Amino acid sequence: MTPALAAAIPLGIVLGLGLWSLLALVPRFGAPRLADRIAPYLVDVSPAARERASRRPAEPASLIAGLLAPVGVRARRLLTGVLGGDATVEQRLRQAGSALKAERFRSRQLLWAAGGAVIGALLATLISRVSAAAVPVLIGVVVVAAALGLLAPEQLLSRAARARLARISAELPTVVEFLTLSLSAGEGILDALKRVARSGNGELARELGLVASEVSMGAALPDALQRCAATIGLPALSRTVDQLLGALERGTPLVEVLRAQAQDSRDETKRRLLEAAGKKEVAMLVPLVFLILPVTIAFAIFPGILVLQLGR
Repeated sequence: MTPALAAAIPLGIVLGLGLWSLLALVPRFGAPRLADRIAPYLVDVSPAARERASRRPAEPASLIAGLLAPVGVRARRLLTGVLGGDATVEQRLRQAGSALKAERFRSRQLLWAAGGAVIGALLATLISRVSAAAVPVLIGVVVVAAALGLLAPEQLLSRAARARLARISAELPTVVEFLTLSLSAGEGILDALKRVARSGNGELARELGLVASEVSMGAALPDALQRCAATIGLPALSRTVDQLLGALERGTPLVEVLRAQAQDSRDETKRRLLEAAGKKEVAMLVPLVFLILPVTIAFAIFPGILVLQLGR
């Protein structure tokens, strides 16, 4: 077998699978048959309907996914044992506002790791062509690329979670003041939450909309609020919810409690801004000391040095 034929066989198989997958994605024209439409509603009473409903399109992606599913489950379990439990990932996903579950996120990490390994292999091949690098160095390139692909989704998720928490923290005083105005106008706490959810378009307004939806479906308002505060994990929001629930239990006027919480939130925002300004002030010294000051000294000393050299 020639080298060209040895390379053509796997490439032809990959090309055939790709064309098959693309052909399976082509939409089918015409209305579905009556048996296919009623089969999902008769799976509990008819074996024929159960068999018809369990049919899948004949395309390679589903077959390959079914074959690799046990391997993916074991890989996700191993990854969870190495990087930590899924509770932290679930909380970060909730803080980032993502609809993914921990299993889907771990699968995405594995795909990123596989992509990083492929990129590392290509890079190692390029390095071996242009220089005589040792085999351990090439293996290290592949391992480092796979590790970067594995850790990149977690870093991106943490960054998205921090950014969303910062937006919620910035929206909290305004939302609490809006709730105060609604309660002062004579609305109930649930109606005020629904009004904020309808009127606002921020992250906190969406979370309050979810709370109102849970209450509409039968959940208790204190339980829904506590669940929301616990899953988001923002201390300022947790304090506000605790004060609100305490006022509801003791019968304290909610307007005064929420007004005080809004003022506390604004004071905390000012304190964080002052802390950030202090840190930025120190960071601004770096370009001043290492860039501007040496250039200034060079401009001040260079003419004198030039005059001395010409005077000789």
